[in-house]
Amino acid sequence: MMNLKSSKEEVSNPSELKVVEAEVVMESPEVLKVKSRPVKKVDVRKMAIIGVLAAISIMLSMTPLGFIPIGPTNATIMHIPVIIGAIVEGPLVGITVGFIFGATSLLKALTMPTITSFAFINPLVSILPRMLIGVIAYYVYKLTIKFTKNVFVSGWITGVVGSLVNTVGVLGMIYILYGARYAEALGESASAAKTLILTLGATSGIPEAIVGGFVVSAVYIVFNKRKK
Repeated sequence: MMNLKSSKEEVSNPSELKVVEAEVVMESPEVLKVKSRPVKKVDVRKMAIIGVLAAISIMLSMTPLGFIPIGPTNATIMHIPVIIGAIVEGPLVGITVGFIFGATSLLKALTMPTITSFAFINPLVSILPRMLIGVIAYYVYKLTIKFTKNVFVSGWITGVVGSLVNTVGVLGMIYILYGARYAEALGESASAAKTLILTLGATSGIPEAIVGGFVVSAVYIVFNKRKK
């Protein structure tokens, strides 16, 4: 009898019933599920840095600004934005900028071909090594900063290693995939492919690594100060 009476009282009071219904709706599982659903946000800072570094990388690859004359050879600095992106914002940014750099190199090989462009049409030569720069540079910097506690030294070492990854990765893939053909395109015999690749690596790779080390360390010091 008590239960029946209380039911009638609840029904006879429509305002109270509305309150109860409102509370039920607000506490419904569907609403709670919507409220608990995480909201994804775009990291504007990372996107901006990717855009700036990618634009610099493309500009360097399309103009003579990407090459620094050092004696009888030229040192390229086109991979430096990849290294900087990796140590400033992490490996994902480095990989992204590296992919853009590699894709630009592939596009240039297609639209402005030279006698050796056939090698760079292959993404394993033009893109993959450039993406690896971003990963390796990030972890090299994280490791060296723990031991050196010095931004300039760690940046220099990272710049050197990142530059060597570019040189060894690109020339290594060329030797594996197109060694004989590449040598013949440069006027050498197929049997001299290994010697030719090693010579190119030494004459261009070492200056690039030295220049890359100083440029990366100098630029990263500026970034590091601004972050503070």
